[in-house]
Amino acid sequence: MKFEARFNLSKGDFTLTSQLSTSISGVTGLFGTSGSGKTTFLRCLAGLEQNSQGYISVADDIWQDDSKGIFLPPHQRPVGLVFQESRLFEHLNVADNLLFGRQRSKIKNDSISWDVVVEILELGNLLKRYPQGLSGGEQQRVAIGRAILTNPKMLIMDEPLASMDQTGSRRILSFILSLQNQLQIPILHVSHNMGEILQLADFLAIMEQGKIIATGPVGDMITRLDLPLAHRNDASTVLTAKVVNHDPAYHLSTLEFGYPTQTLYIANNNLTIGENVRVRIFARDVSLTLDHPNNTSILNLFTAEVDEISNQNPAQYMVKLMVGNNPILARITKKSLEALAIKKGLSLIAQVKSIALER
Repeated sequence: MKFEARFNLSKGDFTLTSQLSTSISGVTGLFGTSGSGKTTFLRCLAGLEQNSQGYISVADDIWQDDSKGIFLPPHQRPVGLVFQESRLFEHLNVADNLLFGRQRSKIKNDSISWDVVVEILELGNLLKRYPQGLSGGEQQRVAIGRAILTNPKMLIMDEPLASMDQTGSRRILSFILSLQNQLQIPILHVSHNMGEILQLADFLAIMEQGKIIATGPVGDMITRLDLPLAHRNDASTVLTAKVVNHDPAYHLSTLEFGYPTQTLYIANNNLTIGENVRVRIFARDVSLTLDHPNNTSILNLFTAEVDEISNQNPAQYMVKLMVGNNPILARITKKSLEALAIKKGLSLIAQVKSIALER
């Protein structure tokens, strides 16, 4: 099923001229710096910007089509909204806040189970409490549950973790992933936090100055040297790998990824053998050598081929490598580039000093 949206909207000095077309499945990340137009785009989707000109279709439903005079008001659009602030009703307890979402639903067959949502979000012991007695993370879980219980065709999340600390954010992210995996509700997750996007998103749209400049699978988007993400200080690669073994003597887990199959090692994180996890490799943690080192403390060594090179500044270059069918970025100095005579097509060894478990 497809999701398609295109908008034209002028607000003062800001102009939104954006288009997004994607499959409505999994998690789509919308990334951009503050002021790029992400929230305005979402408001158009939700029908909160009545002066917007454009078109929206979700699956077989058309929410807006200016050529045919169609504009569904917000309350008729089957979308669940979650914002940075939980926006719970202070005079209602948690159960009644959730019931408000259920009562707002236009779908009367209750296709999403109350019990399932309460279980996934661990709200059972909070149902009789009031918002003012909840932590920020607990309030957001209730807000997500309320949005889900409207039986939406799409869940839109606008910077829902922006005011939370890292521990709280990771916990909420795990709940969001559980919801998506079990209920299969398409999610559009908006954030200026790349780490957050990389933990959640399968598909990524990048926004700049009111325009969506590129879209595609998240692993491809963050390694494209013609896009800004590959030139940030936190430029990185994301790989999906399968847990195949544990070594309790050294507290290491063995993972496999790509084709032909590559092996990597990470510190044991209580992972389950057979599960797929997402790992992140920062470009700054990858070094290059022409020969396979005989004595090194680095465990993760990959035979790679240089695919593309981009000058970042007078002193540094970004090198895009292919390890089998997976891209990996390496940030190196101009001196190293010239000393190793690195050029497109060169085979070498990529040494990965650190790997972060993201999912």
